Amino acid sequence: MTKTTTDMTVTTRSSVRLVNLLFYAHHGVLKEEHTVGAKYEVDAELVFDFTEAALRDDISKTIDYGTVYRKIKAVLTRKRCFLIETVACDIVHELLSDFPVLQETTIRVRKRNPPLNGICDYAEACFSAKRT
Repeated sequence: MTKTTTDMTVTTRSSVRLVNLLFYAHHGVLKEEHTVGAKYEVDAELVFDFTEAALRDDISKTIDYGTVYRKIKAVLTRKRCFLIETVACDIVHELLSDFPVLQETTIRVRKRNPPLNGICDYAEACFSAKRT
């Protein structure tokens, strides 16, 4: 949002971040991953102008975090994918489709202890998209 006052022009960018949402799902290339499942962590950055919500302290002018959580959970658990890249991409498109006020979003999906015959805390796929 750009606002001009008598002595300056100010451009703002606002976002809400949901960090380390935790889910249990069945994704991966290996058959065992689809059978046993694993914990997945998700970070969501939601970019939209919440100036009016902030100035009026009005929850109806912002995005409902609970609804975002339920949407992410639904995408993550409704089908089994081979790639966390697919999951991240699907979540971004679902959120942009369901929240018209959303200008841009970035989703990070982490898989703890990925099966790669070595030590690794997590594999992470990051996907961003914005309206044009």
